[in-house]
Parts: sequence; C-alpha cells; structure tokens
Amino acid sequence: MTAQETFQVRVVKKHAEAEGIASFELARVDGAPLPPFSAGSHIDVHLPHGQNGGLVRQYSLCNASHELHRYRIAVLRDAASRGGSMAMHDSVHEGDVVTISTPRNHFPLHPAQRTLLLAGGIGVTPLLCMADRLARTGADFALHYCTRSAERTAFTAEIAASAMAPHVHFHFDAGPPEQKLDLAAVLAAPGSDQRVYVCGPAGFIDHVVNTAKAMGWPQDRIHLEYFGAPPQDTSGDQAFEVLIASTGKAYTIAADTSVVEALRCEGIDILTSCEQGVCGTCITRVLEGEVDHRDMYLTDEEKAGNEQFMPCCSRARSKVLVLDL
Repeated sequence: MTAQETFQVRVVKKHAEAEGIASFELARVDGAPLPPFSAGSHIDVHLPHGQNGGLVRQYSLCNASHELHRYRIAVLRDAASRGGSMAMHDSVHEGDVVTISTPRNHFPLHPAQRTLLLAGGIGVTPLLCMADRLARTGADFALHYCTRSAERTAFTAEIAASAMAPHVHFHFDAGPPEQKLDLAAVLAAPGSDQRVYVCGPAGFIDHVVNTAKAMGWPQDRIHLEYFGAPPQDTSGDQAFEVLIASTGKAYTIAADTSVVEALRCEGIDILTSCEQGVCGTCITRVLEGEVDHRDMYLTDEEKAGNEQFMPCCSRARSKVLVLDL
C-alpha cells in the first residue's frame, strides 16, 4: 500500500463554533487551488511536533464540495481522546502550516429519491457537506441534527442562513420532549429509493442502524461512518503467530500487543492512520488463518470473506495468520 499523497496548508482561520468545538479553515501555502473532493470526504491531518507530534488523525470536510480555495474541518475537544483533539485545540493556531493528505471518500453520497441524514454531535461534519450538495441540486432530503444542547451545537447560524435551512431539524437532549428525535417516525415506511446516512458516536450510530433495520430498511440503503471505535473486551486475548508470506518468517503477537505494533518492532512497517479500525488505511490481505475482526470499517460480508483485516486492532482466532506482506 502506498502512502497517501500529502501537501502543506496554512490555517487561515480558527473559529470557536460551539462549546468545545473549533473549526479550522485551510488553504494551500502556495495559493493554488486545492484538490477536488466530494461530499463525505475526509483528510488526514498530521499533528504538529511536540507532546502529540507524529499523530495522524482523520477529519471530515464540512464545507461545500464545489469550493477549491479552502478545506474546512471541525474538531470536538475530547478529554477522553488519545491526544489528537487536544493537540488541534491547543497547538494549532491561525497562521500555522500543517501537513494534510489529499481527500479520500469512504462515505460517498449516492443518488436517491429521498435522503435522510442523521447526525450525532460532531458527526454532523460530513453530513453538512452532503446537505449542501443536496440543497444545491434541489434534492428531497432531511437532516436531523442531534446534540446535547444548543450551546454544544456547531454551525447553527450558518445553517439558518443557508439553502439547507428548511430541511434541517435540531434535536437537543436538554430540550423539551416535543423537539427530541422520534427515530421510529423518521425511519418509518422506507421507500424503494430512499437512503439513510448516519455519523456520530458509536452508540448513536448503532441505535440508528438497529432501528432502520427493524423498520425494514435494506442493508445497502444504510450508510454510516464511525468517528471512533467502541471499547473492546480484551480480557480473553491470547498470543498468536503471524507469518509474512514474502519472507516466510513468523512473528509472535503477544496478547497485549497489536499486529501493527509487533511487526513495527521487527522493522516491518504497515501504513496506519487512526489505529482504531475506523479509517481503513492499514487494510492487509490475509492468505491463511481465521481473523477475529474488531474494526468498524469492513462490511459484514467482507469480514465473513476472511480475505482482509485491520492489523491495527483485529487479531486471530486461529493460531497462525499468513499475511500478504
């Protein structure tokens, strides 16, 4: 796997969008147009050197996809994060130059007669870009934006002033009962040409997906993107062997070590980014053995095929995994 192409951008604007949420507007240092992107795309951001230097994090592009003079991302300050959001809030300032990747899209928007967008908190970022695209093309859609409170809701003024405003419904946990999301009603009677897109915390996504399936939505009409993987129960993890097909060498993966970490110590680098099984960067082909899939990226069908896995988080059910490395 080749590394994602990177280039430098300048932070031309940093703005507090809501309580705990900052947006960052990025433009090329050389002033040239940015690479084009489509609704649902994200970029890798290489965090500046320092306490959290060397980390790479993914952030969805939330500005209009026809804009080539800027990228905009928004970051929730999360005290429970692994350092990325804190670094973005505390160490990245207007005028700074940072390295980012070209955009890629694992969460594309498909044509449909009607589209439902369901956002949980900061998960609104890719859906904002989708909503802008749908509004500009005159599509039939609705965006349901769920947050804890009005104070924690980003982009409210911008949404109110945009063409998407009539299609957006706000739902606050701290608000009165009548404005809270009635998910069963929203997802009721799915048409043959409707699609639902959901992004946010794992619990929110699972609730939407399970409700949609119960209401009769086909799996291929439900599209989702996780912002982080839920905690895994690792109490029963055991050691196993990984065999590298190109060299025939075998390496032991300890119970408390990931495949990526163990191989890195042996001088075998696998390209990674999120290291949570969310982004798909480290996907590796499996030639033999049974995988214990723990990622949020592969589909159920892909996991059942047992032909690839995410070595940043997944492990083996068999004693040996033979990898196409």
